[in-house]
Amino acid sequence: MFIEIQQLKQSGFSKSQVARHLNLNWKTVDKYWEMEADGFAKTVDQASSRRRKLDRYESVIAGWLRKFPDMTAAQVEDWLKETYPDQEFKGRTVRTYVAHLRDKHGIPNRRGDSRQYEAIPDPPMGFQLQLDFGEKKVRTESGSWKKLYALGAVLSHSRHKYGEWSETPLTTSFLMGMLMNCFSFYGGVPQEIVIDQDALMVVSENDGEIIFTHQFEQFRNKMGFKLWVCRKGDPESKGRIEAVVKYLKQGFAANRTFTDISSWNQSCLDWLDRTANRKVHGTTKKVPAEVFALEKQYLRPVPSLWSLPTDSVTRSVRKDNTILYKSNRYSLPIGTYAPGKEVRLKIVEDKLVLMNIEDDSLIAEHQLSSGKGELIQNRNHLRNHELNIDRLYEKVLRTLDYVPDLSHFLDVIRTEKGKYVRDQYDLIIKLHKNYSQKALLQAFEFCHANGLYSAVSLRDAANHFANSPEVAAASECSYTGVLPGYLRIQAHTRDISEYAGLQKGGGAK
Repeated sequence: MFIEIQQLKQSGFSKSQVARHLNLNWKTVDKYWEMEADGFAKTVDQASSRRRKLDRYESVIAGWLRKFPDMTAAQVEDWLKETYPDQEFKGRTVRTYVAHLRDKHGIPNRRGDSRQYEAIPDPPMGFQLQLDFGEKKVRTESGSWKKLYALGAVLSHSRHKYGEWSETPLTTSFLMGMLMNCFSFYGGVPQEIVIDQDALMVVSENDGEIIFTHQFEQFRNKMGFKLWVCRKGDPESKGRIEAVVKYLKQGFAANRTFTDISSWNQSCLDWLDRTANRKVHGTTKKVPAEVFALEKQYLRPVPSLWSLPTDSVTRSVRKDNTILYKSNRYSLPIGTYAPGKEVRLKIVEDKLVLMNIEDDSLIAEHQLSSGKGELIQNRNHLRNHELNIDRLYEKVLRTLDYVPDLSHFLDVIRTEKGKYVRDQYDLIIKLHKNYSQKALLQAFEFCHANGLYSAVSLRDAANHFANSPEVAAASECSYTGVLPGYLRIQAHTRDISEYAGLQKGGGAK
């Protein structure tokens, strides 16, 4: 690099021309412009003898910076923490190292100038929440681009932040659902919310009088907060949230690969907990999470569940045939999942209703859960094992139709044997093939009388009766020759009543 810069310099190139030609940062060119060969050699020797703390991650960080030249040092720090959770990374060290790598590898910083806002005094604890929206195109696993829609929120006193994303443009009801998620996240409702004149909430402004949409007005009254709507073209009046939305788009979403909306939103909250909410704020000089621990008690309790209006939201179907809603999984019938499949979601009182997007036909309905990380599953969404059991049950009845009270025997087995029902019924069918009707009838009668409702008990009883003298005589073969000695051996047998006692927990005589 040094030699190339010097060669182009001697050829009459300017610093800017050299930077463009070699795709280097202008500062890098300037650094080596007047440097002599001896000075360059000394610089190389010093650099090689001095190992930086983050040198072990050089290839990783440099790879990120080459791929995403607009990547900030803060984002590099976060990605390092996400990739190497067992290691500790300090912001100042990372910033210095990122600057070093940009200089060393000639990677320019392509970020634009930051926007400036007028300072506004902090309101009291629990008083104000600022909201704003944004859009961001992100790269998917397949390499295509996907537009996501973001809601950002920040408590004005503590600077504690919340973010949530959607795959579809926001509707009024979806916004209200996001706000409920936000209130749940904070554990309370502020007295005031600052927001833009957005069509999702505001119909019009009439000489300073804000006219809200009917849906949002109902929601606002239910939640009990006041709304301060900013004037159009006056973003400085909510500068804190403008910075948060920018932070969400550039700090979190930039250069990140999208898989599904559920994991994306969870990663966003995890990222906020690692970064903005856990670091000393540049203005307040306090950690937002620590201040929020105090501010939380000034928020008003969240009212009972709010029923979303008729226009609903969508959710992606996961590979396990569930959708994610407020950190809980709700089941769908087996076979619902397909790549890119979405379902419509509505909240009706305390029920979660899932419908087909195409025709609004009902797919599933669940009781809403107030917990976290739960699986709410309908039994009929499982693989239909019961149907197969029913068919096997009918087969046993048909096969042994000569047995009295057989259905009662099978019903007790189904109740008591649980997951072994199929094995029990299969064994009974095998007994029909291996034993005579007389032996089986005696076995069923014996098991009924002694309360032994088990296919294994039935098998043992059938074996006993099949080998008893009166039964065996009826089935003797006409063979009259001399049997081998081992076939003439008679095993000692106990009375069947002893077996019944053992099966029921009694001792043998």
